[in-house]
Amino acid sequence: MKKHFIYSLIGLFISVNVMAQQTPAPVQSSAYSIEGATAHLGNGKVIENSLIMFNNGKLTFVGPATNKMARQGTVINAKGKHVYPGFIVPNASLGLAEVDAVRATRDFDEVGPMLPHIRSLIAYNAESKVVESMRPNGVLIAEITPRGGTISGTSSVMQLDAWNWEDAAIKVDNGIHMNWPGSFTRGRWWLGEDPALKPDKNYPKNIQRIKDYFMKAKQYLAGDKSEKNLAYEATQGLFNGSQKLFIHVSGHKEITDAINTAKAVGINNIVIAHGDGADKVADLLIKNNIPVVVDRAHRIPDNEDDDYDLPFRTAKILLDKGITVAIGMEGQMERMNTRNIPFYAGTYAAYGVDKEKAVQMITGNAAKVLGIDDMVGTLEVGKDATLFISKGDALDMRTNILSDAFIQGRKISLETHQTKLWKRYDKKINDK
Repeated sequence: MKKHFIYSLIGLFISVNVMAQQTPAPVQSSAYSIEGATAHLGNGKVIENSLIMFNNGKLTFVGPATNKMARQGTVINAKGKHVYPGFIVPNASLGLAEVDAVRATRDFDEVGPMLPHIRSLIAYNAESKVVESMRPNGVLIAEITPRGGTISGTSSVMQLDAWNWEDAAIKVDNGIHMNWPGSFTRGRWWLGEDPALKPDKNYPKNIQRIKDYFMKAKQYLAGDKSEKNLAYEATQGLFNGSQKLFIHVSGHKEITDAINTAKAVGINNIVIAHGDGADKVADLLIKNNIPVVVDRAHRIPDNEDDDYDLPFRTAKILLDKGITVAIGMEGQMERMNTRNIPFYAGTYAAYGVDKEKAVQMITGNAAKVLGIDDMVGTLEVGKDATLFISKGDALDMRTNILSDAFIQGRKISLETHQTKLWKRYDKKINDK
């Protein structure tokens, strides 16, 4: 009886969850023309009175609306509105957890320290209610990233309107993510140790452990492979350059050590995530063409002697030095907060970043960092028609109000579990 009751509850939860999902949009069957909007191209350029046309999932024309060419298919009058490429979030864990308080819904961290063969791709839940809540803010693409350990695993890039992970994937296994050790540590105060920050005597050993692992993987790949090692085989893309190594690291010493170690073992396609202190090693980053995925600005500085507003100025400091910068999402409540990525870009704009460069950080730059800039990230002929129309400035939470959104030319639903509840209770209040 008890078991039957539990199974009934599980069945009810599944049925309610599935019923709440919006059906993914079908393949684009007719052309669209968006006319009159201010187009933010994602490369720093703007067309004030634009004409954007797309068919079969691809952009066919991007230019001024004064062009006399015939409009294709359904014409959307977007005068007074704004068009943007779909916003892109690197370093996110969307679809890998639904309710943080429920262990059974969390699938972002596997047991073990060195797990390059663990793929976030196959754990991704395309029907997550958290995932669908991204779309009304213009967040249409995300790099789904595992967490934990020293080498967390392999990420993939997904579009956020799909039946399953196979439909969602637009770049499979784009990179491997590694958490770099810190050179300082604090004592465990709960054991009576001094909690003051002090050098970690194990830091050199931790670096050597990482270096040894990659050297063994390299030797394995160059050998006869008679004894199969899935973890070592998963690193092949790092050595031939087809995959990026995302190093999650902060501190100028740690960033320098991480880059030098990676290059010493033959890994050259590198991205720095977090990157506090990256401005102090800007020359090293530029020399090796290494971009930085910064965290959201809404946080306190890492060090006691940092300026109080340093996190808010980080993006401008790095951009001014010539470093390619994107905005990632990691930390407390990261999955729910991912929808706010345009507003984090807006915050960086408020602290000195040019508004179009702020847009670029979550469009063109993000696409470049993830290796998908040949498909998305900017509004250019031949690229995927992944874009949206906003009634106002999409980096401002007051005016980021979407009227239409498209992924690969498919007109997607902007309804979510949350918008349904909002409409329900708004009606209840207004009816009174």
